[in-house]
Amino acid sequence: MTLEEQKKVIEPETVASDPSPPSKEEKSDDSKAIVLVVAAKELAEEKKEGSVHRDAVLVRLEQDKRISLIKAWEEAEKSKVENKAQKKLSSVGAWENSKKACVEAELKMIEEQLIKKKAQYTEQMKNKIAQIHKKAEEKRAMTEAKRGEDVLKAEEMAAKYRATGTAPTKPFGFF
Repeated sequence: MTLEEQKKVIEPETVASDPSPPSKEEKSDDSKAIVLVVAAKELAEEKKEGSVHRDAVLVRLEQDKRISLIKAWEEAEKSKVENKAQKKLSSVGAWENSKKACVEAELKMIEEQLIKKKAQYTEQMKNKIAQIHKKAEEKRAMTEAKRGEDVLKAEEMAAKYRATGTAPTKPFGFF
């Protein structure tokens, strides 16, 4: 039976019991009948609501299922994006580290070359200083030798002038 047929069956009973004037005994019977009719109406409404309710529950379940699938998809996509970003970040970090290592190695190599050049230049400067010192010693020695020769020459001339008794033509050689 459908819900409408059940209503039709229940409604005539309530109409038949309502028009008669109730006596005290019937009154209690009527109240029982009314309770039965109301209970039957509620049952019919519940059955009606049950199928509608069941349909609503099924629709809600479908929506919940769809929403949970969407949430799962969203989480999976977010996870993919996070993993992709993490992978990219790690590759960028690795690239950065390798480039830093190359630059640091190049810097160290340049520093070593500079240290070697500095040592070479220091050695060259020390050699130049030694050559200058050597030339200065040679010049000193030559000056000392010339001085010694000039002193010896002056002594010889003075001895010659003394022996001959003549005076030098240039007095004192300073003027």
